[in-house]
Formats: sequence, structure tokens, C-alpha cells
Amino acid sequence: MDYLLSGFLEAVRLLMSGESGVYTIVGVSVFVAVSAILLASVMGLPAGYFLATHRFRGQRLVTTVLNTLLAMPTVVIGLFVYSLISRRGPLGFLELLYTPKAMIIGETILALPIVAAFTLSAIRAVDSRITETALTLGATTAQTARTLISEARYGIMAAVVAAFGRVIAEVGAAMMLGGNIKGSTRTMTTAIALESSKGEFGLAIALGIILLLTAFGANILFHWLQGFDD
Repeated sequence: MDYLLSGFLEAVRLLMSGESGVYTIVGVSVFVAVSAILLASVMGLPAGYFLATHRFRGQRLVTTVLNTLLAMPTVVIGLFVYSLISRRGPLGFLELLYTPKAMIIGETILALPIVAAFTLSAIRAVDSRITETALTLGATTAQTARTLISEARYGIMAAVVAAFGRVIAEVGAAMMLGGNIKGSTRTMTTAIALESSKGEFGLAIALGIILLLTAFGANILFHWLQGFDD
């Protein structure tokens, strides 16, 4: 309990003083996570909608692969992206390794299956009679899509929030692709790992508390949007 209490007090002190580059660390974490979520949403939401509303050969296999990717270890994603953007990789000339861009790529790959799979489930959970009714009333394809998305909006928002929670707390790919460089690619999770290895448990716990507060804030925003939508 003393560790937790001292960690909480340290978190308050760090936020008040801005020491140890805490604002930079939090800023990098939020920037990378939000960027990855935006990219994953742009690709994952249409993919999930398409899988939920279309029938094609191999659809079950695609869905199975998508669900399997939900459990993809972050270090495997980090290794895959590292092999592509390292100096000896095919994209090495872009010099992305150990930059926030590399971290965004890795975390986008991590978030994409979550957004797509949860969107797929949310769309499929909508009563099929809604689509039939819309088509009977002469709705166009775009109007029908808007109706489905409106009915599944809470599930879709939950998909985005779940993906954000996964990437903001990710450490494996961030460490491999970002290198934990102070002032550039150091995130809350990589800083926690570093400070713990150094025996600086007060700072590590403080950053952990800030990380939890960040995730808590994302969920508050989600519930606020639900209430605002009602």
C-alpha cells in the first residue's frame, strides 16, 4: 500500500511540476495511440461493415483469421514491422525505425483487427428486419448503410475505445520500433519498464497511475458520447 500511496503522490507531483519529462512522455503516448486509432478506424470500420453485409467465397476463413489476429502478440507485430523498416528491410530507405511513425505503424496493425472484428460483430447484431424495412421503403445503399451504422453505433464506438485501450497500454512493439528514446519515442509503458528496471518504483507507479487515468478518461468520453447521442 505504501508503494501505491507514494506512487499516487508522485503522480500528482509530477503532473504539477512536469519533472522527468512526464508531459512529453504522456504526449508521445497519446499522440501515437490516437494516430494509430484514427488510421485503424479508417481501414477497420469499412472492412468490418463489408464483412458483415456481404457474402463471398472464403468469408468464413477471412473472419477466422481476423479473430485470430485479435490475440496477435505485440512483440510479433513489432518483429514483423522491424523486419520491413530496418536498414536491411525493403522499406529501410524510409528511415522510419526508432521514430514515432514506426510506432504508429505497429500500433495501427495492432488496433486494426480489433476495430474490424468488433465492428463486424456490432453490425451483425443489428436486427436484419431493419435492413429489409429500409430496402422495402426504397432506401438507397448509402441510406441503408447509414441506418445500419446508426443502429450499431454503440458497438462501433466500443470497438474504437477497446482498440485505444489496447494500443495505449502496449509495450512490446513500442519498445522494438521506437527504441524508448527520451523526448522522442518514450511512452508511458516503455518508461514504466525502464524505471522499474532501474529500481525507480515511485516514478514507475506514478506513470502507471497516469496511464490508468488516461484510459479512464477515454472511457468517460465514450460514455459521454453515448449520453450526448441519446
